Amino acid sequence: MTTRPPASGHLDAGADDGEFARVAGEFAASSSAGLLILDRELRYLHVNEALTQINGVSAADHLGRQASDVMPLLAKDEPVLRAVLADGRTRELISSRGTHDADMDSRRYWLGVYDRWEADGEVRGIVGVVVEVSPAYRRSLNDDRDDQLRLGLFDAARERIGTTLDRETTCAELAAFAVPLLADWAAVDLLPEYVSFEGGQGRAGVPEPARGTPLLLRREAVAGVPGLRRVNEALNGAGTVLEHEPGSAGVRVLEQVRAVREDYRTMAARPGAAAARIAAYRAAGAHSGMSVPLVARGRTLGVLTLMRVGRSPGFTDRDEVTAREIATRAAVSLDHALHYEHEHAVALELQESLLGEPRDPRPDIDIATRYLPAGSELMVGGDWFDVVALPGGRTLKVMGDVMGHGLKAAVAMSHYRMLVRAVAAAGLAPHEMLQRLDDMVAAAGFDRVATCLLEVVDPGARTAQIASAGHLPPALVEPGGIRLLDVPVGPPLGTGAGGYTSTTVPRVPGPVMLLYTDGLVERRGEDIDASLRRLTELPPVPDGDDLGVLLDHVLDHLGPGAQDDIAVMASRLLPRG
Repeated sequence: MTTRPPASGHLDAGADDGEFARVAGEFAASSSAGLLILDRELRYLHVNEALTQINGVSAADHLGRQASDVMPLLAKDEPVLRAVLADGRTRELISSRGTHDADMDSRRYWLGVYDRWEADGEVRGIVGVVVEVSPAYRRSLNDDRDDQLRLGLFDAARERIGTTLDRETTCAELAAFAVPLLADWAAVDLLPEYVSFEGGQGRAGVPEPARGTPLLLRREAVAGVPGLRRVNEALNGAGTVLEHEPGSAGVRVLEQVRAVREDYRTMAARPGAAAARIAAYRAAGAHSGMSVPLVARGRTLGVLTLMRVGRSPGFTDRDEVTAREIATRAAVSLDHALHYEHEHAVALELQESLLGEPRDPRPDIDIATRYLPAGSELMVGGDWFDVVALPGGRTLKVMGDVMGHGLKAAVAMSHYRMLVRAVAAAGLAPHEMLQRLDDMVAAAGFDRVATCLLEVVDPGARTAQIASAGHLPPALVEPGGIRLLDVPVGPPLGTGAGGYTSTTVPRVPGPVMLLYTDGLVERRGEDIDASLRRLTELPPVPDGDDLGVLLDHVLDHLGPGAQDDIAVMASRLLPRG
């Protein structure tokens, strides 16, 4: 064994001195990097002074010993070093040694690069270079830690924003999520459809106000940490429409479709309402603001505004990246809510236009109707009713329910309604109408089936013919109570199965025929027979001739808790005369 002063050394591995000197000479003795040569058993053949300082072990205590014996922490790296010997591929290893301080900011890190040493076609060992990378690696670890925190934040945003299809709720969830995770105060402002803008469409679908005209945004939600009363007083609350002057953050973020940061302490005052707001911000201790666009499917919906006050730090580049990501995810949920809101409005308008009071009332029959959408979300369904005058003084009453909810169900309902009216003109019996309807619907390829109940009232004969396509039975309201009529039930329309039967029942003045959709009685988890019993066991119906009062009575008792739309129709024959 030989050593080389002052603290570096090498061990003769059997190669001639000239060859070994050539290999060892490639290492600069004065290098600050740790230099080493290992044999095929991973024993040290050569180390320089820098490596002895890194490991805190003298050169003599390195040579001839395996790396894991000198530095036990290197045992985990041994498989990697043996892989270098096996395939000759260069590999890098990060190690932490020389200190066992648990504080990551004080721990030191080294990068080792290892390559296979070959001579005369024979593998001799490994050559390695070790350099300290503590500052850069700490930054990398901090970045990784921040990235993990951000990913956790994004997961939380996905769970807490967009829990419903309600626009106001989604905006409130976004504002509440942003405080205090991103800011001390947050607001969500949307471009209101009811605001009339002059000019054309800006980039990404942003309305462009006429030159010099303020841009209007509707404030949908506000959230702030406790103790920000002065800030809240300086700002407009949810439901107000804000004016954003040209050049303001609100306008710039929409025009440029990018985040805009502001320092309220140094920014120059602007004319108009913005100057008053910024002055109020400063007085309340707010110092930093950031506005982030809410964009989904290439459409700009509005702005998320964030503010920090007091001792909170100003917004950083990382804050901006995080805010943009959360705003993007929230905008998708908001877009779904706005799409649903628009679809619901169209469907409701369509349904209301088709479910007006019966037209062309007959002098010998009294009819009243009611329609009640289900739930707080107002999911418009495919329930419908209709009254059609037939030849010979007869009247066709229709009660139907298309499968599903929303605009598609409402459109399908309108198709069914028109088909029923077309078939009614042929003067068929109810079961024949249903059969023809089923054939037409199956041939047309409707993607939604429907239940339907038809009643043809003949005041002259004092009778009614009733046929059902998968619908619940009609009820007869009499002085003694309410009873269900036994009507054969065929398959729903649109199945193509056919097979319907008409039943004739007497109709005399006085008793009221009640037709309804399943939303009136059905409840989730309840047997249908029990549901129908609640109808037949209703408290006594109020006295009087007003069918509207009767329907209100029914809805007052059976409407609460309904999970589906309710359509009801009451009718009775009037005395001759």
